[in-house]
Amino acid sequence: MIETKQLIKQFGDLQVLKGIDLSIADGEMVSIVGDSGAGKTTLLQILGTLDRPSSGAVIYDGVEVSQLQSNALADFRNKHIGFVFQFHQLLPEFTCIENVMMPALIQGMGQQAAIERATYLLNYLGLSHRLEHKPNELSGGEQQRCSVARALMNQPKVVFADEPSGNLDSRNAADLHQLFLNIRKDFGTSFIIVTHNEELAALADRKLIMKDGVISA
Repeated sequence: MIETKQLIKQFGDLQVLKGIDLSIADGEMVSIVGDSGAGKTTLLQILGTLDRPSSGAVIYDGVEVSQLQSNALADFRNKHIGFVFQFHQLLPEFTCIENVMMPALIQGMGQQAAIERATYLLNYLGLSHRLEHKPNELSGGEQQRCSVARALMNQPKVVFADEPSGNLDSRNAADLHQLFLNIRKDFGTSFIIVTHNEELAALADRKLIMKDGVISA
């Protein structure tokens, strides 16, 4: 589903990615581990179309997204990609269900259809009693599950997660890890996860180790 060809990313004289060749299959869960500064988050941002490579290609199902213009790239990202970050990034002035609906409303889905889809996802994630609560009224685990629902709103083919359990206690982290497995099983969603959590990394179909801007294993 996703393929990269000789991805290079430079910031001035600093070469952060040094020619990454990678293939991700449809429905696959891949973890990316490595020391801080190895290039993990930079790779994730480029794969997720949040940044562009200095050279090389990112290809989704035959479409070279790294060549798309800004508006087309934003539309592609909204329709096909979900994100879960270490900090939930929920908008504080909106309720849980309003945060989850946001990607669908941006895409142009009608409000009633968006409400139904968001309600379904929040029920699936065990948050049916939290629909009208704002983020500061949710626990840390609930905030992160709300952000997972938002990531799934437009039925993305792939979810990118950057240290998704890094801000959670061990119990909530374990629950989130199991949730990713359930989502992959029930929805067929691919996951690409940057993590320092060895338990989460071990759950993936493949664990990629990054070192000095290359995949070493």
